[in-house]
Amino acid sequence: MPTVADVPARLLLGSGPSPVPERILKALSHPTVGHLDPAFGALQDDVAALLRATMKTTNKVTFPLSATGSGGMQAMVDTLVAPGERVVVGVCGAFGGRMADALGRAGAEVVKVEAEWGRALSNDALIEAAGDPSTRALFVVHGETSTGVAQPLDGLADAVHAHDGLFLVDCVTSLAGHPLDLDAAGVDAAFSGTQKCLNVPPGLAPFTVGDRGLGRLQRRSWYFDLQAMVDYWFADGPRAYHHTAPINMIYALHEGLRIVEEEGLDARWARHARAHEALRAALSVLGFERFAPDGEQLHSLLAVSVPDAVDEAAVRGALLREDGIEVSGGLGPLAGRAWRIGVMGEGARQEPQERLVRAAARRTNGDEHAAVRALEEGWTAA
Repeated sequence: MPTVADVPARLLLGSGPSPVPERILKALSHPTVGHLDPAFGALQDDVAALLRATMKTTNKVTFPLSATGSGGMQAMVDTLVAPGERVVVGVCGAFGGRMADALGRAGAEVVKVEAEWGRALSNDALIEAAGDPSTRALFVVHGETSTGVAQPLDGLADAVHAHDGLFLVDCVTSLAGHPLDLDAAGVDAAFSGTQKCLNVPPGLAPFTVGDRGLGRLQRRSWYFDLQAMVDYWFADGPRAYHHTAPINMIYALHEGLRIVEEEGLDARWARHARAHEALRAALSVLGFERFAPDGEQLHSLLAVSVPDAVDEAAVRGALLREDGIEVSGGLGPLAGRAWRIGVMGEGARQEPQERLVRAAARRTNGDEHAAVRALEEGWTAA
């Protein structure tokens, strides 16, 4: 019978989860206390403050949902959109498609604005669709994990706010790894995940909602009842019990957010951008080319085409089994044609990237020396 001790260590350079630093693992192992313990309550307050700084928002209601990033998406659907409401959804990859599906199941009138996989959506098209006065919300994925594309947010909030609609954003893969200022972009609500650039294990969904969204709360879902969670996380008096929070995961998130604070967001964003371009240059030597064009790339995830001569699934499998390195394959129309490589937090550093480049070169009979040199030059470039 297998045990945890039988699970091998991996270098996680796929689309998530990402490498978890030792200090976060240590935080996870700290003794558990009760979810209503005043000492834990003080930690909750600090987590909320650190999340506001990381998400660049002043929203009071900013906290981690006890769910994965997909739970954050469901909470947004169940809480902020009513059946029959017109919602414009940007779809240029798997995760925009998921939101459209979730909204449709919840009874919303879904209007899709689409682009080919590997390209950002046209902001003009989004603005035009959201300009319909019956539009109650506009949703986009800021960092599309299936394609490695970052969506510009310019002008989108103004378009939907013109008739008091909500601007909703998925920032699961971009948070703390790609420039994002939620308040400056006029975002009314956003969700993320802990397992990407925060380097915390999966299990929590950072979530924020501003006053415009709080004025539209739907209480259709028992578990994702944001008002009940606000009464627990932000009570003026005793915290109201809703569910038993995942204590140790919140310990881990607190430590992950402290690491972000210590590095500073600007420095962290710059490091991810450098890591992305260095890895792109190294893999290009081996024949892997980025899907996203210049200016549309998501710094925290590099999606590349696999050379025709390479059996992508076989090589990817060998990297995992024999080299202990995980990278992700393509989804949807990119299945069998792409690798999705995480450039997230501790994965956005030269040493783990060099391990991947050397192993990929050996597995594809590429020029290992030239690829590593390109990586080094990318890291030392001004």
